[in-house]
Amino acid sequence: MIPFNRPFLPERALGYIAEAYRSGKVSGDGAFTKRCESFLAERYGCHRTLLTTSCTAALELAALLCRIQAGDEVILPSFTFVSTANAFALRGATLVFVDSLPDHPNMDPVRVAEVMTNRTKAIVPVHYAGVAVDMDPILRLARDVGAFVVEDAAQAVEACYRGRPLGTIGDFGAFSFHETKNVHCGEGGLLAVRSAEHVARAEILWEKGTNRRAFFRGETAKYGWVDVGSSFLPADILAALLWSQLEALEEINARRFQLWERYLAALHPLQQAGWLQVPVVPGFAGHNAHCFYVVLHDEPTRARLIKHLQKREVLAVFHYQSLHASPYFADKHDGRPLPHADRFSDCLLRLPLFHDLRDEDQACVIDAVLDFFGIGIG
Repeated sequence: MIPFNRPFLPERALGYIAEAYRSGKVSGDGAFTKRCESFLAERYGCHRTLLTTSCTAALELAALLCRIQAGDEVILPSFTFVSTANAFALRGATLVFVDSLPDHPNMDPVRVAEVMTNRTKAIVPVHYAGVAVDMDPILRLARDVGAFVVEDAAQAVEACYRGRPLGTIGDFGAFSFHETKNVHCGEGGLLAVRSAEHVARAEILWEKGTNRRAFFRGETAKYGWVDVGSSFLPADILAALLWSQLEALEEINARRFQLWERYLAALHPLQQAGWLQVPVVPGFAGHNAHCFYVVLHDEPTRARLIKHLQKREVLAVFHYQSLHASPYFADKHDGRPLPHADRFSDCLLRLPLFHDLRDEDQACVIDAVLDFFGIGIG
């Protein structure tokens, strides 16, 4: 079976993990943690980056930094992972879901404008597949009501919007280093803090509500509990694994782009024939080849294609289910139809794409997809 994903393990990874063990510091905020944070802060031009146990944790940290509370409204796309919503639901926010674009799973800024109120506390754009949301109108809308912008950049490491790194354009950006992402540490994340004014509190919340990091820098004589917070720090052995990935960042993305472009060239004729839609990348977006998906005409066609691929020993997977229609939220939704989010939930299918995917295996995937439509065309 050709898997949907296989985590990449650089040659140096196990050596770095052993180095972390030998240092005697394998818990959070060790040498590899600081190395990863410094590298990413410098690369993306952030005032501060903080490694977290997951992107979910990074989003929860961002919600705390935004001081979200009951009665605040948070606008976010319906077509996203549940963590995007949970981070703000846990703070008591009223979630306002908006629809995707007609030709892309990203949130539609026009739909965002339609639901803005003076209670809007945050807008949460999700950069699906490492392709940027159109951020300029989002930033203008947020500025009009004094709302925060929290970028869910879980899939967007090394992607950009008009030349600016995703995750660094809003007030906060949350990244994922889950095993399915371009670079990973098994399970991990990162919060990027754009403005210096939020750095001190971000560090406190990150360290269980204490000023411990300031203490270790010699900025205070002792540390104590000064705010709310939680244990957001990952173990330094995970940071060691992540560091091996970051060292190979350009190699990883170069290989992913080779695979992504090959899929596009091979399957674009199916779009021209009207059988499916291949990914759309707007001119303002510099994507990162995070995933390659196709959008079928309907759910039964997708189900038949999945079954056909399984028979050919290829694992292809669909993605999110619309959160506005989820069992938890359906009775809380205001009733607005979100047809594009529902269509992507029903019709989008992701094909295998990972660093170690062999050319001959990708050829098998492509042949299987073409064969399915060859049968359908007759």
